[in-house]
Amino acid sequence: MEDERKSSKAGERAAEGLRKAASNEEAKNESKTGHDLAKGVDRFEERSKSSDGKSAVEKQKT
Repeated sequence: MEDERKSSKAGERAAEGLRKAASNEEAKNESKTGHDLAKGVDRFEERSKSSDGKSAVEKQKT
C-alpha cells in the first residue's frame, strides 16, 4: 500500500511538472507572437499550421 502512495505522489509531481512546462511554453509562444494564444477551435487551427503556413483544413482541400 505504501508503494502505491509513493507512486501516486510521483505521478502528481510529474503531472505538475508537465503543467508548468506547458504553461512556460505557452507564455514563450505568446510573447513571440505578441498576443495571447486563441482558445478552442481557433487555438487548434493556430497550432495545426505547419511550417508552410497551411492549416489542416487547407491541406485537406488540395
